[in-house]
Amino acid sequence: MTTDTVSSTTTSTTSDYTATNPNAELDKDAFLMLLLTELQYQDPTDPMDSDKMLTQTSQLATLETQENTNAVMEQLANQLESTMNMYSLSAIGKMASVGSNAIVLEEDSSTSFEVYFEKAIKSGNLYIKDVNGNTVRTVPLEASDAGIHAFEWDGTDDSGNQLSAGYYSVTAEYLDTDLNQQTAQFGVYPVESVRMDGTDTYVKLGSSYVPLEYIVEFY
Repeated sequence: MTTDTVSSTTTSTTSDYTATNPNAELDKDAFLMLLLTELQYQDPTDPMDSDKMLTQTSQLATLETQENTNAVMEQLANQLESTMNMYSLSAIGKMASVGSNAIVLEEDSSTSFEVYFEKAIKSGNLYIKDVNGNTVRTVPLEASDAGIHAFEWDGTDDSGNQLSAGYYSVTAEYLDTDLNQQTAQFGVYPVESVRMDGTDTYVKLGSSYVPLEYIVEFY
């Protein structure tokens, strides 16, 4: 019975401690309380060694300095986040690049993508290339206005053969209505708007919202 009582008491004490201090952290207030308690109950005939007290006081100062540093770093992080949000708002109307012109083709599936054309199209072609740079599909471009154009690729090459899943690049070469040669590619779009969702920021490129961290360049 004695063993059971000890076990039960130990479990209760541990549970209470865990609930009070779940992360087992000792802040400066708790540290100071321990030091004062130690001084209060020290043996008057054998007082605490002055070197030991100096060491503990130094530890207290170090702990307080660390807490102050953590608070400053947290403030800097919040300021940096606010700066990034303001920076993303200033990017509206600019061009943004995700740093890649690659689309993903799933196994036995089609894929949809969008390409931004800065100038109105008179004629031209859109090229889909494999990872080796070989053109696997050529899509003629019809005369159309400038802006974002949506495409859907069934995953076949120019001969109608189904291609394997993987990454494929998308570029376009075309003549504008002034007969000037132009180029375009997947992954570069004008920034239409910015959306804040908690601590996350999303930039609207085409018809999709892209996380700010995916953008490698604004210009």
